[in-house]
Amino acid sequence: MMIQQLDKIHHKDSENFFLIAGPCAIESEDTAMRIAEEIVRLSDKYKVPYIFKGSFKKANRSRVDSFTGIGDEKALEILAKVGEKFNIPTTTDIHENEHAALAAQYVDVLQIPAFLVRQTDLLVAAAKTGKAVTLKKGQFLSPEAMKFAVGKVTDSGNDKVAIIERGNSFGYTDLVVDFRGIPTMRQYAPVIMDVTHSLQQPNQESGVTGGRPELIETIAKAAIAVGADGLFIETHPDPACAKSDGANMLRLDLLDPLLQKLTRIREAVI
Repeated sequence: MMIQQLDKIHHKDSENFFLIAGPCAIESEDTAMRIAEEIVRLSDKYKVPYIFKGSFKKANRSRVDSFTGIGDEKALEILAKVGEKFNIPTTTDIHENEHAALAAQYVDVLQIPAFLVRQTDLLVAAAKTGKAVTLKKGQFLSPEAMKFAVGKVTDSGNDKVAIIERGNSFGYTDLVVDFRGIPTMRQYAPVIMDVTHSLQQPNQESGVTGGRPELIETIAKAAIAVGADGLFIETHPDPACAKSDGANMLRLDLLDPLLQKLTRIREAVI
């Protein structure tokens, strides 16, 4: 599996699901370190393999005045510092072909955003870095269509690939998760459930994406129950003050009880 090929992964022999978690965007070194330190503690407590996530740049925003980042190099350097300090893998999303080689100098896993998952040149550029690649399933794609996205990475000589489920467009301002897609996509690659983004409510009249964070536990439980290999959860000490996607992030102090419940479900289904 893709995740087992990351030599820095915590508890790589664990039968537990793995976790990709962190803030939506890199806001500051202090915030990133605080979040990473707590999740590393929890990954040790529950033997959950862990990858730290943070976007170095937010390119897909509704409004031009939305927060997009603290500077590409500065944010990437913080990601590298997190990985080095805690000896854990790190991941970030890329939006342009040139970002692949740049980000690969700092992180272990390159994430392709949902709206860009059909962009062949971007997928090939990510694959050719030799880094692991995660592919967000487009909100507009069927689970079966993701075999072609996976094929673009593997045909480029890189078998370190996984799929991230993040819901399907439902009307104009909501998303819905079809859990039948998880076993379907596991035929092509390991599947990670993006719990928090699947609870977004995009395209609001305010130009700021809404969310349903009260359903994070529901989506996470269901994903583990149907066999998801990993979970993707954005978290922040104070989501209301987060610079990006605060409406659907999990408050950091709620992660501990959630992981406790999820590891029990995992034990019951394996």
